[in-house]
Amino acid sequence: MILILVFLVVALGVFHYLVHYDRRGQLVNKLPGPRTLPIFGNVLSFLVPQKQLWHVKRKLNQDYYPIYRTWNFGSPFIHICHPDDAEKLLTSMKHIEKGNAYHMLQPWLGTGLLTSTGSKWQSRRKMLTPAFHFNVLVEFLDIFVEQGEGLVKHLKAEGGETVKDLVPLLTKYTLNAICETAMGTSLEDVDTKDSHYRSAVTEIGDVIVYRLFRPWLHSEKIFSATSSGVKQAKLLSTLHGFSNTIIQDRKKYHEQLVEKNLTMNGKSNEPDDDVAFVKKKRMAMLDTLIAAYRDGRQIDDEGIREEVDTFIFEGHDTTAMGMCFAVSLLAEHKDIQKHARNEVDEVLRESNGKMGMAEIQRFSYLERCIKEALRLYPSVPFVARTIRQDLQLKNFVAPAGTSVQLYIYDLHRDPSFWPNPHKFDPDRFLPDRIQGRHPYSYIPFSAGARNCIGQKFALMELKALIAHILHNFELEAIDLANEINLLTDVVIRPGQPVRVKFIPRVK
Repeated sequence: MILILVFLVVALGVFHYLVHYDRRGQLVNKLPGPRTLPIFGNVLSFLVPQKQLWHVKRKLNQDYYPIYRTWNFGSPFIHICHPDDAEKLLTSMKHIEKGNAYHMLQPWLGTGLLTSTGSKWQSRRKMLTPAFHFNVLVEFLDIFVEQGEGLVKHLKAEGGETVKDLVPLLTKYTLNAICETAMGTSLEDVDTKDSHYRSAVTEIGDVIVYRLFRPWLHSEKIFSATSSGVKQAKLLSTLHGFSNTIIQDRKKYHEQLVEKNLTMNGKSNEPDDDVAFVKKKRMAMLDTLIAAYRDGRQIDDEGIREEVDTFIFEGHDTTAMGMCFAVSLLAEHKDIQKHARNEVDEVLRESNGKMGMAEIQRFSYLERCIKEALRLYPSVPFVARTIRQDLQLKNFVAPAGTSVQLYIYDLHRDPSFWPNPHKFDPDRFLPDRIQGRHPYSYIPFSAGARNCIGQKFALMELKALIAHILHNFELEAIDLANEINLLTDVVIRPGQPVRVKFIPRVK
């Protein structure tokens, strides 16, 4: 027994020496950072309840600004939150592989556009980019308007003033919007159990974060045998069941097109009612995937589901979080809210209540409000890359074999680039104040080759839905944004209700 213990101690000592004193380890340990324990590194610092983890990360980013290192057993991590380092990382085409954190998403999202790399990512990006062209987005605007009208109708049905928790309220409508636009499927037409889906998204995020900071759970065999692994399996059944239902609905529609001898462009010699059938079903991202599958172009049924899962999740959850904080901040700042409402009222008065692309583009102050909300509360608060070749950052080298984590939340609040950084000030985005600002000091949709493919989609949706709210309601904050506890998750997520009072306007 003693010999076994001695052998283990020696083996662990050799492991520690090899990890920390090879070339990679020596380069990583040149960076500042918290004290590391032998073997364990900094793992114990992160084994805290999820509600505390956000504050642990913020303190480290503040204490070791602008760059530091941590160790997760034998794995080194470099943490950055300065625009110069962000630019070095995001502009390089050599470093487009997502970090280890994204591997935890693969049981859910597979290797779709968010998590894939190399040639697969390049082919999928090329395939899907046309689905988010401006001309396609114009076709989606009336769906955003319909969802805005539905949200207003829902709130008015409460009768008089009503207090709502924003997250469950808004996710319902952003989920409807992404399914009708990118998927071409109305949730009213199929049995999707969307409320179960929304709950499952939140719960699986908790499981992923819990697993991420416990390296012994990174093994699929070990994790699947734990209670968290069993819970994830049940959640995946709900999530994949939701996306499979939507895929089957759209495939059924394509079969109807074949039967009617129609095309997605509505070109045929058939009666007008058949052409109307096509036009009611707009060209969607999912149609691009199904067409590629039928043409035998680098995608199969599993690949379709990967992208559908990715876009439903990213297309509704990130937008809902962005809208949640934008509405909360507008409710809290009455003068800014009034200015934004006056702009919306004036534009809609001149258009006789119509909200088309021309009107959306005139909501310039509202757009500045949204951009400022995304500065303070970026929907995706961090991104990560796995470095396969040395990366020269501003003052240090990130050696091959490290994971570099970029904290967008902290980068957006750097007082060197954002005076009085915690103040909500939409005028930061006036054209003359943007000039000369570091281009990587504001990256709510990431940047470089792997920037968000749907950023124009998201901004258009945010403007349309928030404009409907402002045009119909006065807003009063119940919970102040800076007092809301945030959780470490795949997206920024409040750890408590974010309540706002909606007061119907008398017109």
